[in-house]
Amino acid sequence: MWAELRPVGRDAGSGGYRRYAWTGADTDCRAWFRAQAEARGLTYETDRNGNQWAWLGDPSAEDAVVTGSHLDSVPDGGAFDGPLGVVSSFAALDELRRRGAQFTKPLAITNFGDEEGARFGLACVGSRLAAGLLTKEQAYALRDADGISLPQAMEAAGHDPDGIGADPERLARIAAFVELHVEQGRALDLSGDRVGIASAIWPHGRWRYDFHGEANHAGTTRLVDRRDPMLAYAETVLAARREAELAGAVATFGKISVEPNGVNAIPSLVRGWLDARAADGVSLDQVVEGIRKAAGEYADRHGIDLAVTRESFTPVVEFEHALRDELARILGKQTPVLGTGAGHDAGILAASVPTAMLFVRNPTGVSHSPAESVEEDDCVAGVLALADVLEGLACR
Repeated sequence: MWAELRPVGRDAGSGGYRRYAWTGADTDCRAWFRAQAEARGLTYETDRNGNQWAWLGDPSAEDAVVTGSHLDSVPDGGAFDGPLGVVSSFAALDELRRRGAQFTKPLAITNFGDEEGARFGLACVGSRLAAGLLTKEQAYALRDADGISLPQAMEAAGHDPDGIGADPERLARIAAFVELHVEQGRALDLSGDRVGIASAIWPHGRWRYDFHGEANHAGTTRLVDRRDPMLAYAETVLAARREAELAGAVATFGKISVEPNGVNAIPSLVRGWLDARAADGVSLDQVVEGIRKAAGEYADRHGIDLAVTRESFTPVVEFEHALRDELARILGKQTPVLGTGAGHDAGILAASVPTAMLFVRNPTGVSHSPAESVEEDDCVAGVLALADVLEGLACR
């Protein structure tokens, strides 16, 4: 399975993956998923929001146990973020069949669409739509950098966007959703464990900062006469790091656009996107407000107009304790339980269905990068742990 997926959407220059929602690479990944489902005799379907499902048992029955993750990527992402969960789900089913497990509940493997939000700027679009946390109107307003709307992209890829929206009937049939994911940090590497159980997802969000100045000639405009938005933006980037350190949180300006974007021109607009995350809501509010206040002061100092827009926000997600405890019972009480600052489809679905997560050790802690890596033995350990969990949940 890895050999088949490895070349899909991989950039020859960076070595990273560019599997953006509703593009050719995404279409190839979706074709791969369907082929894996059909090769195993599973019932394949795509839901109204473009999420893919592979069913063992009756898709319309209740008390289903679902596993899976996503196949899309961030710009120049790694091979494991998302795909590890999908590949491991198919491999876990293979392991359970090898064991001769007798399923008493329907089992589904899923690939949620547009989890990373790399193209349209909003993470977990597929699961947000299903859970009713993103309305059809809001989804229709999403556009990529080329001005292509989400429904236009879906239609171009062969999916009818008219039916997108909340899917409560489907979610009501799910008794448990377990997502396996590569750890995006080094907690397991430091503890020496191959597999861990998630406790919670930190609250996190994305904010857009628009610094409006005045375009002018870079070679003839005196420094004192300039209204350069890049200065206020640069100082705000440093403020984000400072505020995050004070609160024990993380804050990153990882995306920027500049107008008119000329080497010899003072910008008229610098737009930067802030990603901020913290262990609790109070700390996150402290960080975000500190950055906003600092940005306002810098903007005033340089004669810049500032607008700040919150584009997305996810509060803290505590995975259901009963399901989390059941995973610990199945895998053994020694299995570490850890929190994460990364968002996942499991976090979005947690408000609608019982959810849990398994993490597989990442020896470097690097993620969202071509350097992301996982050892094969740890991948196998993840598959076996997931198989044990699915057997405990769906074969009782």
